[in-house]
Amino acid sequence: MRIFNRSTLESFWIRHADSEQSLRAWHQEVEKAMWKGPGDVRARYGTADILPNDRVVFDIRGNRYRLIVAVKYAPICCVYIRFIGTHAEYDRVDAATV
Repeated sequence: MRIFNRSTLESFWIRHADSEQSLRAWHQEVEKAMWKGPGDVRARYGTADILPNDRVVFDIRGNRYRLIVAVKYAPICCVYIRFIGTHAEYDRVDAATV
């Protein structure tokens, strides 16, 4: 998958250093993935929340942080980082439209 907005992740892990290793690992895995649909995401990330509008919410760092992405499945194969934040920040956004 091609991932857009890696700089969003980098900016976040500068502010939340404990998230860096988890976000780097997530990025490396997803970059190698070839998701054809939400089932492929769920098969690898059982705790991921599949939402309307091709949004997926990932738990990061033992569910300390939330990552929302918009996915364009195969053949396009792109992931757009829409949001990364704490649970309190996540509670203030609409994950299906962010």
